[in-house]
Amino acid sequence: MNTAVSAASLYNRVSRVIPKAEWMSFEEDVEAILELKRKRNAVILAHNYQTPEIFHGVADIVGDSLALARKAVDVDADVIVLAGVHFMAETAKLLNPTKTVLIPDTEAGCSLADSITPEDVALLRKAYPGVPVITYVNTSAAVKAASDICCTSGNAKQVVEALGVPRVLMIPDEYLARNVAKETNVEIIAWHGHCEVHELFSAEDVRQLRENHPGVTVLAHPECPPDVVAEADLAGSTAVMSDYVGEKKPARVVLLTECSMSDNVAVHHPDVEFIRPCNLCPHMKRITLRNIRTALEENQHEVVVDANVAVAARRAVERMLAV
Repeated sequence: MNTAVSAASLYNRVSRVIPKAEWMSFEEDVEAILELKRKRNAVILAHNYQTPEIFHGVADIVGDSLALARKAVDVDADVIVLAGVHFMAETAKLLNPTKTVLIPDTEAGCSLADSITPEDVALLRKAYPGVPVITYVNTSAAVKAASDICCTSGNAKQVVEALGVPRVLMIPDEYLARNVAKETNVEIIAWHGHCEVHELFSAEDVRQLRENHPGVTVLAHPECPPDVVAEADLAGSTAVMSDYVGEKKPARVVLLTECSMSDNVAVHHPDVEFIRPCNLCPHMKRITLRNIRTALEENQHEVVVDANVAVAARRAVERMLAV
């Protein structure tokens, strides 16, 4: 945890990606958040797409959605602040029903989560009776509750094959489903949801990157279109991308995912050149130091999940974690 350090000392971590003048504008909020965490026995969970002043400055637990889901179970705190989008906060609440879970901005949503409803899942079950429903964690608790098991981009193939059936429904990300389908013999029926960040990348973007930056290693998130994944050197979750950079140390790399991911990984790898033709997630960027501070000061935007929904949704998430 960062509660034993000061805002000034934290700057060394981010000095390569945040100018000193900009950091000085953050220091008051950082100091306040560190103190509030001490007073309230609170922890901050931050997704990889959070900006560096949050990710490296005030967060206690960081990672992709799978890592946050796993680590949320073992959180020793009274209050959890989720620096990410709403479905992540709901997942944290599902796994920590007795803790207070806060989200700094209730408008921090997700295009994938908005692309499907429990009613849609019911119609899919009627159309494909007996076919298990695998739901990407980028969904509401209500959709998770209507599903059999959850998955993330980091474990989707593993979950698909763990069910031991010839055919599955994978919702709501069409591109993730199509990309996983290429790696398994299990038939995957997809929905038509897309991530508004990753769907913007194109195969032509990758070819142009290689032309403009000879020798660049291209890493793509599996929410990207299949032709983008086909052009990349590796496709994987944000955790897989980060691990690849750390293990392989490519001289020059591009991460085809949300913008802040490159900044956060670059902090740990000063010897790697990061090319940044990235796209911003408007929902992730709704989370700021200031509204994290306000959430802790005012106990603002507590996440509540209907008890009946929570039981079924928790079961789907726990089945995923067991896999």
